[in-house]
Amino acid sequence: MSLTQLFLASISNPKKIAVFRLLPIGKVLQYVFIFVIMLSLLSFVHFITGFKTDSSSIEGLLDYVDDMEWILYPFAFIIQFIMTTLLLFVRISLMAFGGMLILKLLNRRGDYRHVWRSTVFAYTTPTVLSIFFLYTGFTDGWIFVITTIICVIYLAFALKYYPQKKS
Repeated sequence: MSLTQLFLASISNPKKIAVFRLLPIGKVLQYVFIFVIMLSLLSFVHFITGFKTDSSSIEGLLDYVDDMEWILYPFAFIIQFIMTTLLLFVRISLMAFGGMLILKLLNRRGDYRHVWRSTVFAYTTPTVLSIFFLYTGFTDGWIFVITTIICVIYLAFALKYYPQKKS
């Protein structure tokens, strides 16, 4: 499957999210890093535009930064990329741990690696919504709560299709 097909299926079909647990880890990491790059670019653009408007109130800082743009922006993007990667992997891992608890409640079989892969695809819709919410004026706390709830719902629907435990 192409990354576009994975994206569309992960938004619309929880049953396929459960099937995606069988994808090779390379394809799953490719999918995650597409989101990391997208989020890093959006965050970097937000940094550039926000920095110009916020720093205009501090005299001299804008002139100082204008002289250093050639070094400031590459380092800022690298830091954005590293922080976005770290944050996304931590969120996915914590949600996968919660998914293991849901798996036990549903009396289903599954390894953490399978739940982690399913969580990656269950986190697609919350990631897209968080980008949308960022530009609508929601605070970071509300965005986190809303996206976590949506991810848990998607993950629970996907885990419902995991095989049942044998008695």
